Amino acid sequence: MPDVDAMRKRIEADAYCETLGIELVSLEAGAATTRLEITEALTNFHGTPHGGAIYSLADAAFAAASNSHGETAVALETNVSYLEAVDVGTTLTASAEETHVGRQTAEYEVVVTGEDGERVATFRGRVYKP
Repeated sequence: MPDVDAMRKRIEADAYCETLGIELVSLEAGAATTRLEITEALTNFHGTPHGGAIYSLADAAFAAASNSHGETAVALETNVSYLEAVDVGTTLTASAEETHVGRQTAEYEVVVTGEDGERVATFRGRVYKP
């Protein structure tokens, strides 16, 4: 049985997520939720959230969920669909859920929503478990 508290501390120590302001909200076996407030520093030249910031939020949830079993999991492939833009000051939430587990790979879906619960992006990722 994995030590979820130890895994949580390890995930929360991620320097990149700390730099962007991504917070780990919840962690359980095969699932995780992260959150990020969109600031001016995270916008592109259109004044909307940079795709990289949204991707990073979803990727952080994906990484947490896929490593939540206490075994190393590394990304094999990911993709993201951006559906809606949001305003500065909006807090986005990314919820990752395991959708398929194989012997050495697993698949996850991450749904990114705004404060109104509307979907902003959909992210899918597959990991390899060495």
